[in-house]
Amino acid sequence: MYQWRKFEFFEEKLGGGKCKIPEEISGKIECASSGRGKLVIGCDDGTVSLLDRGLNFNFGFQAHSSSALFLQMLKQRNFLVSIGEDEQISPQQSGMCLKVFDLDKMQPEGSSTTSPDCIGILRIFTNQFPQAKITSFLVLEEAPPILLIAIGLDNGCIYCIKGDIARERITRFKLQVDSSSGEGNSSVTGLGFRLDGQALLLFAVTPNSVSLFSMQNQPPRRQLLDQIGCNVNSVAMSDRSELIIGRPEAVYFYEVDGRGPCWAFEGEKKFLGWYRGYLLCVIADQRNGKNTFNIYDLKNRLIAHSLVVKEVSHMLCEWGNIILIMTDKSALCIGEKDMESKLDMLFKKNLYTVAINLVQTQQADASATAEVLRKYGDHLYSKQDYDEAMAQYIHTIGHLEPSYVIQKFLDAQRIYNLTNYLENLHEKGLASKDHTTLLLNCYTKLKDVEKLNVFIKSEDGVGEHKFDVETAIRVCRAANYHEHAMYVAKKAGRHEWYLKILLEDLGRYDEALQYISSLEPSQAGVTVKEYGKILIEHKPAETINILMRLCTEDIELAKRVTSNGGYLSMLPSPVDFLNIFIHHPQSLMDFLEKYTDKVKDSPAQVEIHNTLLELYLSIDLNFPSISQVNNGTDFNIKARTAPNGKLAVDGKNLSIEKDTLERREKGLHLLKSAWPADLEHPLYDVDLAIILCEMNAFKEGLLYLYEKMKLFKEVIACYMQVHDHEGLIACCKRLGDSGKGGDPTLWADLLKYFGELGEDCSKEVKEVLTYIERDDILPPIIVLQTLSRNPCLTLSVIKDYIARKLEQESKLIEEDRRAIEKYQEDTMAMRKEIQDLRTNARIFQLSKCTACTFTLDLPAVHFMCMHSFHQRCLGDNEKECPECAPEYRSVMEMKRSLEQNSKDQDQFFQQVKSSKDGFSVIAEYFGKGVISKTSNGSTGTARSDSISSSSGF
Repeated sequence: MYQWRKFEFFEEKLGGGKCKIPEEISGKIECASSGRGKLVIGCDDGTVSLLDRGLNFNFGFQAHSSSALFLQMLKQRNFLVSIGEDEQISPQQSGMCLKVFDLDKMQPEGSSTTSPDCIGILRIFTNQFPQAKITSFLVLEEAPPILLIAIGLDNGCIYCIKGDIARERITRFKLQVDSSSGEGNSSVTGLGFRLDGQALLLFAVTPNSVSLFSMQNQPPRRQLLDQIGCNVNSVAMSDRSELIIGRPEAVYFYEVDGRGPCWAFEGEKKFLGWYRGYLLCVIADQRNGKNTFNIYDLKNRLIAHSLVVKEVSHMLCEWGNIILIMTDKSALCIGEKDMESKLDMLFKKNLYTVAINLVQTQQADASATAEVLRKYGDHLYSKQDYDEAMAQYIHTIGHLEPSYVIQKFLDAQRIYNLTNYLENLHEKGLASKDHTTLLLNCYTKLKDVEKLNVFIKSEDGVGEHKFDVETAIRVCRAANYHEHAMYVAKKAGRHEWYLKILLEDLGRYDEALQYISSLEPSQAGVTVKEYGKILIEHKPAETINILMRLCTEDIELAKRVTSNGGYLSMLPSPVDFLNIFIHHPQSLMDFLEKYTDKVKDSPAQVEIHNTLLELYLSIDLNFPSISQVNNGTDFNIKARTAPNGKLAVDGKNLSIEKDTLERREKGLHLLKSAWPADLEHPLYDVDLAIILCEMNAFKEGLLYLYEKMKLFKEVIACYMQVHDHEGLIACCKRLGDSGKGGDPTLWADLLKYFGELGEDCSKEVKEVLTYIERDDILPPIIVLQTLSRNPCLTLSVIKDYIARKLEQESKLIEEDRRAIEKYQEDTMAMRKEIQDLRTNARIFQLSKCTACTFTLDLPAVHFMCMHSFHQRCLGDNEKECPECAPEYRSVMEMKRSLEQNSKDQDQFFQQVKSSKDGFSVIAEYFGKGVISKTSNGSTGTARSDSISSSSGF
């Protein structure tokens, strides 16, 4: 042990060695204890005194009448347990008592002193437990207020008292340690409790043995650990609940299974203790008779403090200090220096390894440990011991800024050491993007492919993200380590980087397509959107197959599982991938055709049909393959519209012309198939379809759309634009029949067209006039005015038509003349009758009542209509004739209805619009008197009164 270094890690407190026990403690000190910020001292006069932090007297009290032998302060409660001698009750009973004092409850005693409340007194020795000399004493607080008290005796027995002493609820039992009868060899010199999980163990030491009792067994089971022992005051317990005993040759440690480590410290161990991981020993040197107090740091194998002391009577630990009480009532208080002071002491001596061990064993703050390692590393670096310096710097990772180390080794051009540091930085997951970049650059600069493989392809490298994935990929890619970059991207699931390298750097398109096929559908969809343009350019067919799988995967299963299209809506839509075909319309057309052939009820079918129509009807559809073969020469179609509406193409591009015609046929088929008869609106955008047909001069599509939308005038306008007279007349025949839902006014538009044509079209005009005359669509005067604008038409064209119309008009005029004459005669007869009624008398000659047909007698009522009635047959209604009143009322009701209808303008105009001859409707309204010049109210009222008065008698 003489090889152990000595340091002054402790210093004397409270004025060095001049500290004294207060004079208030006059008796001989027999026992002492500490706890809860107090120092308790018992004397041979039975007094117990309490000292504060500065070893100043606090208060004292008479605990026992004769002598205080043992004391122990409890930790969980402010209780003091003492053993001492009191007065004997009888000669047969011992005066040895155990007392428990509650230091929180003070009782006044006299005028100047106070004493704590004694809550329990217990006689130690009874008939079952014979008296013997007490050699050791220990209290364990199991669960307050339950105490377990062990009292060691000089006869090899241990008296145990368990329970609540204050309430006198206790049990006693005895443990036999050593049955040896040799004097002084069987006394219990030391005790120690140990809690091992739920098990409670008790160490017992005699001069010749070390025993262990298992207290959970009933009765407790004894186990002999060793056949050597020690004397009083040479027993202690470590903070790991190890039993420590001191013998002249060494200090021994014991676990529950037997003897543990042994430390060969020579000299008689007068006192043994444990303080914060340090072993405390008061050793007597037999050669010079001096006592030495040593503090051992067993982990670091150094003596933290050494001091020659006087005769020590008690050794205590309290307030973070070690208190030694001497036999001459002097005291020594020793405290540990702070960590910074200890480290400064070691740094001045360049004892960095000792400093590192010190901070590690004392569980110092990690940052403090790192600071010691940094200083050691700086020391080694200054000595140019770069390898050892780096070994220290590596231990500082996580606390020391990496740039501090990196800068040092960059300046020293120690790339190997720097690589080692960066590797450890990544291993601990503390590397930034810049650190990853630097490490990979180190590998590539050293051309160390093996280490690069280990770093990149280690099993836990990418999985735990010990480096920044994107940085690693970028650096490896820049250094042309494409395989490594691809490995990292694939392992980390960065599919976009993997494909970027495959496609942009290596041009391995087949491998890229195979990789995309192996991905999950959602991931595959994202990657295809990003890199689809490159794939379509080089591998169009394979890319389209992948897109078909993405958009139609398990489509049959979905149809079997559900019929509402819910699963289908979860699949990617072809519309999502339109942007990748931006320069490849032919491939886009193939993809959409395949999709529509397989999927008939896609949620995006409107958008798909719109796109297909644009591709089908486009004139200038690009063909990149042709452009590439012909060194970039553009063979776009130069289209023009022929007079008959057909598409004309340059003869040198026959294949392109054929493809264009095929596409237009597909377009027309799509227009028709996507607008079933049972749907009001088509499965495409009608407005867009019309615009596409207009832009690309696709007449067939326009005609179909206009006709489907019942825009008949636009249909014939298409024929008029190309001067297709045959088609125009045929169209009017089909669309101008009102019986089939057509529009007869188309013939009028057609006649107007021929009237403004400016060329001879006699044949066509005659045919048109046939249908106009058949359906009586236009009056002859309008026909004459319309055709008169065409100077190329002669009168012979309409001669027969005019002759027939004149003949019809003559017949109508004759019929109207006869009707007028009849109405005039009737009117004259009515006027004559009215005049006769007004001026001449009426002779009533009826002899019978019109109502009852009996003979007419008075009182009777005669009406101007020549009907006579008994007054009793009329009842209360004497103002109108019962026979003529219904007819009169029906006429008046009709008149009122006509007057009411005259106010309904919508009905009037609707009749005018729907009638073949609107003038006849207006004339009918005039004839009924509905439309007439408005008269003032007084005239109308007078006329009504006159009519009313003339109707009765």
